[in-house]
Amino acid sequence: MSEGKRDLPEAAKRALAEAEARRRAAARPAAPPGEIGGPKGPEPTRYGDWERNGRAVDF
Repeated sequence: MSEGKRDLPEAAKRALAEAEARRRAAARPAAPPGEIGGPKGPEPTRYGDWERNGRAVDF
């Protein structure tokens, strides 16, 4: 046996592998949800295009 390290049972090795996989999955940021019913293209308030179907839309 090496100093400072012990042989782990198979169940413990599996648990450590599962915990590591969960940590990696939690570290990945989730994709932002898509906008429903919003304007197609760039953000209208940033590009000065607030008109939709001939009407000016104010928030």
